[in-house]
Amino acid sequence: MNKVLLVEDDPRVASFITRGLEEQLYQVKNVSKGFDAINEVMENTYDIIILDIMLSDISGFEVCEVLRNRKIIVPILILSALDTPQEKVRGLKAGADDYLAKPFLFEELLARINAQLRRTEFSTGVLDFQSYAGIKINMKEQSASRDGKELNLSSRELKLLIFFMKNRETALSRIAIAEAVWHMDLDMSINTVDVYINYLRNKIDKNFPFPLIHTIKGTGYMLKDKSNES
Repeated sequence: MNKVLLVEDDPRVASFITRGLEEQLYQVKNVSKGFDAINEVMENTYDIIILDIMLSDISGFEVCEVLRNRKIIVPILILSALDTPQEKVRGLKAGADDYLAKPFLFEELLARINAQLRRTEFSTGVLDFQSYAGIKINMKEQSASRDGKELNLSSRELKLLIFFMKNRETALSRIAIAEAVWHMDLDMSINTVDVYINYLRNKIDKNFPFPLIHTIKGTGYMLKDKSNES
C-alpha cells in the first residue's frame, strides 16, 4: 500500500482527496501546516507528497525547498489555485516534480500520482547502478562520491546522476533525461537539461583524471568510464 502525505489546510479538499485515494487503497496522512509536513517527512517514510501552496504558516514553496535541501527526494506534486506560468516555474525551481492547478478532476490527480510512483522505481532499493567507475551512491544517506571524495550534489543533481548510473554506457537524449529527472509534461526549456549537466560535470569530472559524462553529438549524453569520442 502506497503512503501519501497530503498537505492541505482546506478540510473539504483534504476530505475529498483522502476519501478518493483511500478508495484506491492508498494510505493517506493529512497535515494542514507546512512545519508539520516537514516534521512528518523527516520522521516517517512516504511514497509521494501532495502539497498545497497557500498554507497558514509557511508556503508550500518553502516546504518544498526545505525538503530538497535536506536531500528528501520523494516525489512532490504541488496542488494549488495559483495557476500562472510564473507560479509553476517557481514550483519547479523549488524542487517539485509536478504541478496541478485547482480545480481539478480527481481522475487526473490519480493519474499524475500513479505516473510519479512509476517513475521513482529507478531511484529506490539496492540496485546495481550504485557503484560504477569510482562513483558510489548511498541511497540511504542520499549522497554520492567519486574515488572516495564527497560530491555534495543537490537533490536534482543526485536524481540526474542516478538516472545516468542506471543507464550507464547508453546514449540518452535530452528529452529522455528531462522526462526521467523532471517528470514534467508542461513546457520547460530543453536548455535546463544542459545547465544541470554542466552543474553535474563540474562536480563529478572537474579535478579528476578523466571525464565520465560525454556529449554524444546529435543525440545527447552518456555516462562512460572512457570517452567514445575522438
